[in-house]
Amino acid sequence: MEPTISKLSVRELPEDKTWDLTLRPRTLDDYIGQTQVKANLSIFLQAAKQREEPIEHVLIYGPPGLGKTTLANIIAQEMGVNIKTTSGPAITKAGDLAAILTNMQAGDILFIDEIHRLNKVIEEILYPAMEDCAIDLILGKGPSAQTVRLDLPRFTIVGATTRYNLLSSPLRDRFGATYRLDFYRKDEIANIVKRSAQILALDLDEDAALEISRRSRATPRVANRILKRVRDFSQVKGDGGRVTLRQTQEALALLGIDEAGLEEFDRQLLLNIIEKFVGGPVGVTTLAAAMQEDMGTIEEIYEPYLMQLGFLARTPRGRVVTERGYEHMGLKPPEDVAQKLL
Repeated sequence: MEPTISKLSVRELPEDKTWDLTLRPRTLDDYIGQTQVKANLSIFLQAAKQREEPIEHVLIYGPPGLGKTTLANIIAQEMGVNIKTTSGPAITKAGDLAAILTNMQAGDILFIDEIHRLNKVIEEILYPAMEDCAIDLILGKGPSAQTVRLDLPRFTIVGATTRYNLLSSPLRDRFGATYRLDFYRKDEIANIVKRSAQILALDLDEDAALEISRRSRATPRVANRILKRVRDFSQVKGDGGRVTLRQTQEALALLGIDEAGLEEFDRQLLLNIIEKFVGGPVGVTTLAAAMQEDMGTIEEIYEPYLMQLGFLARTPRGRVVTERGYEHMGLKPPEDVAQKLL
């Protein structure tokens, strides 16, 4: 009986909540990769601790799965304060935000994931909270309505977003420090995989760790999820001993992950542009309709990695499959492919 292998994605799944509790690093020293961000953040935190002050508001942005939530928890750990977690879509009413903020203690951190999806009304209430440590609430309706200002302790908001461009300018300007997370190098991902394998007491070959790294979309979340699937495969199909390169390759083949880290949807996306739209250019709205997928999912999850590999390009007229994209799909690129990229 074949082991059940789930589809991989950079989107966070419910199972990652418990999985990440053990694998997520808790300090900056344990955090692998993002060297420049770590260096700047270390100075930022040390200076705040020396002054015995809460840190300024922090904004972290970048593609999904690169460690934004992990960094928020590390900031709280390094500062020795509590962290409360919520998300932009979860805060729908002014009362929701007021309830969260009035329960904050001095120095606490409020982590808002997907902060670009905050309601505009909520944003307006958040501005004085970030600048003046106070919120203005309207009690009652009509002529008898009154505005009440509630003072708040000095706290810090750490916001995370995959869509930095969707943040309003007034909200962006209220963050004292902004950090962008980039895709990881293969050696960094390999080190993350080896660290995770040690935590899981998994005997993993060096070559196997490198193979997982090579196919993990340069994303720690995907690398850890592949490692878990490889562990399942080795447990069922292997001899219960060391996880070898061959076992890893067999598990990756079963997952449908090719040598470049592309999954079935990635390949279908490239093929749709090639076969239905003559290689492009095609608008993302049209492409999303053809793929029967949400436009935001294509833009946030699949396109960044395809563009990083040089398989897909964004032009003023739409998406175009590059010469490298054709070659990866085993197809001959058309003669006018270079013209389409202009």
